Amino acid sequence: MQDDSLIIRPIAASDEADWRRLWTGYLAYYKTDLPENIYASTFARLLSDDSSEPRGLIATSGGDAVGLVHYIFHRHCWRIENTCYLQDLFADPDVRGQGIGRKLIEAVYAAADKAGCPSVYWLTQEFNYAGRMLYDQVGTKTPFIRYDRPR
Repeated sequence: MQDDSLIIRPIAASDEADWRRLWTGYLAYYKTDLPENIYASTFARLLSDDSSEPRGLIATSGGDAVGLVHYIFHRHCWRIENTCYLQDLFADPDVRGQGIGRKLIEAVYAAADKAGCPSVYWLTQEFNYAGRMLYDQVGTKTPFIRYDRPR
């Protein structure tokens, strides 16, 4: 892949099939299976103009969809401005190691800057060693430990 052929842009309605393929790959990596209504709802939210809904970017190279990222701006009690949660990041396995993940993160940073949102954060699984190697270069690891409500 030539770096100058990579295009990162907002997800459009015409991207649904490519988005589904990429997001399914992302979910499979985390051993997660979601029902159709979650796929449909998530895609509709990504296309919404409502500022409280998640946003999505897709990376294409040579016309092929090769990566995606989802992010959400939200209020924060410790700041006046919003903060940005980078929720899902995925590069197709065939193009890993070519800088697509980094470019997608940088695109979220740019979107956050444009929105006047200086804080961007994300979570990952401990076993995501390849991803963490990138994250150590583009972010700062924090000492926070996550807890979830038991079900």
